[in-house]
Amino acid sequence: MGVTALVMAGGKGSRMALSEEKPMLQVGGKTVIEHVLTALKNAKKVDSIVVAVSDYTPKTAKMLSKFPVSVIQTPGKEYVSDMGYTVRTLKLQTVLAIGADLPLITAEVIDAIVEYYERCGKPALSVAVSMETKAQLGLSGKYGFELNGNRVVPAGINVIDGQRIDEEELDEEIYVSDRKEVAVNINTVQELRIAEELFSKMHLKG
Repeated sequence: MGVTALVMAGGKGSRMALSEEKPMLQVGGKTVIEHVLTALKNAKKVDSIVVAVSDYTPKTAKMLSKFPVSVIQTPGKEYVSDMGYTVRTLKLQTVLAIGADLPLITAEVIDAIVEYYERCGKPALSVAVSMETKAQLGLSGKYGFELNGNRVVPAGINVIDGQRIDEEELDEEIYVSDRKEVAVNINTVQELRIAEELFSKMHLKG
């Protein structure tokens, strides 16, 4: 299965209250989006990488010229809308959509998600994290939903059959992962600080 990774890097990042574009924030001496791109480049299950930018992220778009990725300009409306726009415009097949704000993500975790999608047999998969894991890490758990009696939060990672993007309802698998690599996405200054601390600990161990 050839998978195209689609990095969503066109959002306003309005919750950050910072002048810097969210994908350009630094964790461990590198921009957040660089961490995501490195993980995708090293993932065995990813064939190609597309980054979706918008007028809200001009610095990110400029920086991407250094990387062997395709870049598409999107309307910058919101994650789902821009994802659909990109999939339709580029006529993408199997797509792994991932936010540009997951600095701890690794190739190993990406491959595990794609392998789970291949096994589940459904046209769509959404990765979620338990509220308990979020709380343990000191992260906020807004936008959560109930799943089998537990509260979970979307991680900002989806896999979808691009040929079925316009179907109103797709049978979707929810993949719950409690790994910090998917739990940490940066929406606030507090979460940026936590990401920096966790990144330092992970790399001290390594």
